[in-house]
Amino acid sequence: MSGPLLIAVDDDPGLLHAVERELRNRYERDYRVICLRSRNQALGALEELVADGEEVALVLAGETLAGEPGTRLLAEVHRFFPHARRALLVGWSHVGVLATGEAVFEAIATGHMDHYLVRPAAPPDEQFHQAVSGFLHTWAEARHSAPHTIDVIGETWSGRAYELREVLGRCAMPHRFHLADSEKGRSLLAAAGASTRLPLMVLPDGRVLEDPSDAEIAVAAGTTVDADGEEHDLVIVGCGPAGLSAAVYGASEGLRTLVIDAGGIGGQATSSSSIRNYLGFPRGLSGGELARRAYEQAWVFGARFALMQRVSSLRWESGRTVLSLATGGVAAGRTVVLAMGAAYRHLDVAALEALRGAGVFYGAAAAEAPLVSGEEVYVVGGANSAGQAALHLAEYARRVTLVIRAGSLAAGMSHYLVRQIEATPNVAVRTGTEVVDGGGDGWLAHLVLRDRHGGAETVEAHDLFLMIGAQPHTQWLPSTVERDSDGFVVTGADLSARASVALGRRPLALETSMPGVFAAGDVRHGAVKRVASAVGEGSIAIQQVHRLLAAS
Repeated sequence: MSGPLLIAVDDDPGLLHAVERELRNRYERDYRVICLRSRNQALGALEELVADGEEVALVLAGETLAGEPGTRLLAEVHRFFPHARRALLVGWSHVGVLATGEAVFEAIATGHMDHYLVRPAAPPDEQFHQAVSGFLHTWAEARHSAPHTIDVIGETWSGRAYELREVLGRCAMPHRFHLADSEKGRSLLAAAGASTRLPLMVLPDGRVLEDPSDAEIAVAAGTTVDADGEEHDLVIVGCGPAGLSAAVYGASEGLRTLVIDAGGIGGQATSSSSIRNYLGFPRGLSGGELARRAYEQAWVFGARFALMQRVSSLRWESGRTVLSLATGGVAAGRTVVLAMGAAYRHLDVAALEALRGAGVFYGAAAAEAPLVSGEEVYVVGGANSAGQAALHLAEYARRVTLVIRAGSLAAGMSHYLVRQIEATPNVAVRTGTEVVDGGGDGWLAHLVLRDRHGGAETVEAHDLFLMIGAQPHTQWLPSTVERDSDGFVVTGADLSARASVALGRRPLALETSMPGVFAAGDVRHGAVKRVASAVGEGSIAIQQVHRLLAAS
């Protein structure tokens, strides 16, 4: 065995030759390429490869194989290689044809393939290779072998080792975990030549951090500055999609911009393993990848970031807004955008809280997915992020059960996700149900579920992923910033008459009850809980910041 495999299947020799030429010319140094002429030949090869312990990264199939849809072969690939990417080869003239689009959508929605790509043209066809590289990058991330992946070594899955993994997840930094007494853990510890103080982090450049603080992680990653009291045109509190969007547009338009976040980049979006309905990314992208790209955009435009630094208070002082940090620093801005987002609600079940990081996770915890291989997994939540997590985990687990309080998935989830969940054989759905208890000895072993009629049932469970509710990070705001009964920030026309009078003018659409302070994204009352909506509000907030600054 020497390198993972790329497999192409087509019964047209000329078309197969073109695909083989591109794959061998570009990828054969790092991958092995196999090209086959029929569905049966491909299935036989897959069976032999899995028996030999080989790895398959990507399978490409022609639109039709012996008169049958190529998607029929792709649908069977996951029986042998659950993590292999699968794509349909579509002719250039078929792109935009309604019947082709319907067939592609149906195959993706039913989980029979990951996406399509256009057949290669005469070389060099960089569009073809961009698509192939994207599939391979997704495959590598799922295996935690993507470039610049951080290794974490700890004595146990829970405790500080889990907290470090949470921090890295919030920073959208690829990472993998190893127990100290595992073969890989011992190897990394020996290579690091460090003391035995655990947990340990080994950075991609070889640096070793022993039980680092959150702030030390941010500094090592080069993603933080000190808030030193310097005045900015724009201070953004929160580094999720809304905050990152505001940072990109603010900095690119010449505003001196500072972004502050108690965690890292990406916010709750980093829990999304695959966002398929984001404009301009037909093959989808993970929330972490979106966050990393947006951070790099804002950084290049000149935005500064103060990460792992929590804002503790906000006040209006001498014509500017002053923000105090829990660490003692101070930031000041002519304008402020509140984009703190919201967090998943905790269950408040002591037995389950004690197992955080040891089978109980808040969010999708994509880095933990390999742990669930062959296990019984439960996901709690009825929104898109929970559906995406269930599908992602289903690639590893024996069975995933999605638990929701509503009467149907359609109540809070996009249609395309509902269809894909319904078509995935190892994903079950329990409606009208909630988790009320559970436990285990060092690792989760069981859950107690209660249905709408009050009946309780104890079920075996190896992992629980919680993605329920939305609690805004607004407890620290002064009473002068108006909020609704659930703590979400009220803006624009929804402000009370008293707040509008206090402003002394008509508020702008995203402006809060405090002059020059705006709100965008999930933290705002009435916001649409979608990544694209948060990004849109971040850009709109900057337009309104310009209006306010121009009038001052």
